[in-house]
Amino acid sequence: MFPTPNLDHITSNDYENVYEPAEGYRISQEQRESLHLFRNWNSSGTGCVSTFLGQLLGDGTALLLCTDINPYATEITVKTAIHNLIHLDAITTNLISGLLPRLYHNVDILCFNPPYVVTSSEDVKSSNFIERAWAGGIDGREVIDKMLPLVNDLLSSNGVFYLLVISDNKPDEICERMWNDYQFHSKISASRLAGREKQLILKFWRNQSYN
Repeated sequence: MFPTPNLDHITSNDYENVYEPAEGYRISQEQRESLHLFRNWNSSGTGCVSTFLGQLLGDGTALLLCTDINPYATEITVKTAIHNLIHLDAITTNLISGLLPRLYHNVDILCFNPPYVVTSSEDVKSSNFIERAWAGGIDGREVIDKMLPLVNDLLSSNGVFYLLVISDNKPDEICERMWNDYQFHSKISASRLAGREKQLILKFWRNQSYN
């Protein structure tokens, strides 16, 4: 079993600008047996999930790309990777702006830990990076719904998409949309209670034989 990436390089001052990893990271770690392909794109945060995936993939041949709208997050992500002897590239951008068409159908593992808390739409546009890290707008879906169409452009033929949601995000509706619009198969890959939240990781894939 791989250990949690070492984060002792991150200071309390850093957490004033970057959301501290908590339940969302731990539930993602439970997916380590499924995350066995060789490319990844992931929202950045502190770099915990991306670094952990780099440890799983291990041989250094994976191209690891992370994006975050928060420049502090991308900076700390790179530091986390270096601190744990993992190579990755962290890009400050909104979702995947600027990365298509180069990544078109070239991503084998796509992980998205979105802002999913139910808030007002105004909170999603906050100038405070910490607030934007969790504020999901109506049904906690405003950022998620912007990402879903991009999954179809990014995933390779055998690619898989992991999406962290809570029950308030109407996960059944998300799965239905991904099937109706893009013919993605789906299942709940993991679930757990985190305080009063029920968190789930949804897994999506194109090829019916790959699940």
